[in-house]
Amino acid sequence: MKRFILITIMFLMIPMLMLFLFQKKEEVDIIYFKDSPMVRVKRESKNTIEEVPLENYVVGVLSGEMPTTFPMEALKAQAVAARTYVLKKMENTKEQEYDVVDTVMNQVYYNQEELKERWKDDFKEKINRVQTAVLETEGEFLAYQGEVAQVFFFSTSTGYTENCEEVFQESLPYLKSVKSDWEKEISPVYEDTKTFSLEEFYQKLNLDWNDTVTVQVLTTTSTGRMKTLTINGVEFQASDVTKQLGLRSSYFEIKQEQNTITIHTKGFGHGVGMSQYGAYGMAENGANYREILKYYFQGIEIQNIE
Repeated sequence: MKRFILITIMFLMIPMLMLFLFQKKEEVDIIYFKDSPMVRVKRESKNTIEEVPLENYVVGVLSGEMPTTFPMEALKAQAVAARTYVLKKMENTKEQEYDVVDTVMNQVYYNQEELKERWKDDFKEKINRVQTAVLETEGEFLAYQGEVAQVFFFSTSTGYTENCEEVFQESLPYLKSVKSDWEKEISPVYEDTKTFSLEEFYQKLNLDWNDTVTVQVLTTTSTGRMKTLTINGVEFQASDVTKQLGLRSSYFEIKQEQNTITIHTKGFGHGVGMSQYGAYGMAENGANYREILKYYFQGIEIQNIE
C-alpha cells in the first residue's frame, strides 16, 4: 500500500517538476541598474513622469530606436549615442520637471511592460540582445574637449550625412558631413514615393488652387538636400513641406502628371550625425562600435561616467 502511494505521488509530481523546469528555462534576467543616475521621463500618452535608472532608460531607448535584428556593434553604437543624448539633456533640466519625453521629440522610450506587450513571444530573445549591448557599453558616452557632446542620429542617409549648421543652424565641429553610402544596398527606406491628388496637395500646404504646380528650388545643403523652395510662388522651408506632406526626408523631388502629384524622396530623417543603417553597414563590414561612432562623430572621445 505504501509503495502504491509513493508511486502515485511520484506520478503527480513529475508534471509539476517538468512545468517548474520549463518555466525556469523561459525566465529572463532583467537587469536593474540601481546605482545609475535617475532619468525623469515624461510619458506623453499618460501625462505622467517616470523615474528610470539611466542604463534601464538606455535599454528602453535602444528598444524603441533601433531594430534588435541589427548587428551587435551597431546596437552598441546606438546605446552610446542614446546615453550621450540624455546626459546632455540632463545638464540643462535640473530645475525642470522632467529631463526628456518618450517620443521622437527626444528619444523613443518603452518600459519593460510595454516591451513585453510589443514583443510578446520574442521578448526574451530581444531583451537579451538589447541588454547585452547596454551592458557592454555601460557608462560610456561621447565627449568633445571634455564636455558631453550634442549627438544626433537618424535612420537612413542619402549617401552623405549633413553638416549640423546646414540643418539645425548650429555649427559643431564633430557633426560634419561624411560619406555614408552603405544604406543604398541595405536600407528598406532608402527611397520612397508618395502620391497626392492635386486638391489634397494644395490642402496640405494651404495653397490656392492652380491647374499647374510650379516648383523652384531656392537653396540646398552642400549634399543636395532641400532647404528652401517656392511652390506656385509661395516660399517654404523644406522642413515644413516635409512635415506637412508626411515625407521621409527633405531630399525630395515633386512632379505633376495631370491632377496627380508624385513626390520621390531619398533617405529617412534629418541627416545629421549617425545614420543607423550606415552603422548597420559598417558593422557588417567589420567595424566595431567605437569605429562607427568615431566615423560619424569626428574628433570625439569615448569616456565613461565613472
